Amino acid sequence: QVQLEESGGGLVQPGGSLKLSCAASKSRFSINSMAWYRQAPGSQRELVASINVGHNIRYADSVKGRFTISRDRTWSTVYLQMNNLKPEDTAVYFCNAIISDGGTSFWGKGTQVTVSS
Repeated sequence: QVQLEESGGGLVQPGGSLKLSCAASKSRFSINSMAWYRQAPGSQRELVASINVGHNIRYADSVKGRFTISRDRTWSTVYLQMNNLKPEDTAVYFCNAIISDGGTSFWGKGTQVTVSS
């Protein structure tokens, strides 16, 4: 199985920055794509950014120009650099991974990001 662990969340003032990390236990050879989702209280979980093994990257319109998704060369960690944070970015951020064996999807437990002055 794949184990995902998010870290890097916290409290930040509007306009500040945070960098989230997602550590994946699964071998890089089996992961097809990884993504960041977020969910605010009372809201649906939404896709923030994704990256696949072909380096195809997608972002939600609400974060374009502010957030950047990246990974290390071993595919052991995926990052989400978040700049110019806004109060509406407040949510629990989840890491997601899809593996090649049947396209199975796995989720981390999430990390809280709070943007407030």
